[in-house]
Amino acid sequence: MIRKNPSVDVINDILRLTMEAYPASNFIKSLLFQYQERGGLSKKQLQDLHAKAAKVAGMPPGKLATLEAVILKKPTRYKSPMPFAAPVVIKDEKSGLYINEILVKYPQHKMVLFLKSKYDNGDVLSPAEKGEIERLHKLLIK
Repeated sequence: MIRKNPSVDVINDILRLTMEAYPASNFIKSLLFQYQERGGLSKKQLQDLHAKAAKVAGMPPGKLATLEAVILKKPTRYKSPMPFAAPVVIKDEKSGLYINEILVKYPQHKMVLFLKSKYDNGDVLSPAEKGEIERLHKLLIK
């Protein structure tokens, strides 16, 4: 974090004043440790620190206002919504039955072999392909 005046550290001052007011607070201790180790806090942590520091008697209002400004300056991160699952493709059993009946009688029929491979791979058969299967079934089987 680049500061205009490195000798002035408002967040550290607020952390120390809040630590003096709440010496047994593990939350403030962890925030102070993280601030010293990593050099910064997240927006949510700063908001929680502000809520806790606002309750401290004797906290300078200028420091709280500066903390509010730092919070407003930080970007708000949003989680993207979970992606929707792909719709489950339901195989047309009638087309599968027709394909198998045709291949039993004519095992080398290239068009039906192509449609069978498409059907077995889970690809959706178009209405024209379904019509073609029914037409071939009607011509070759019935």
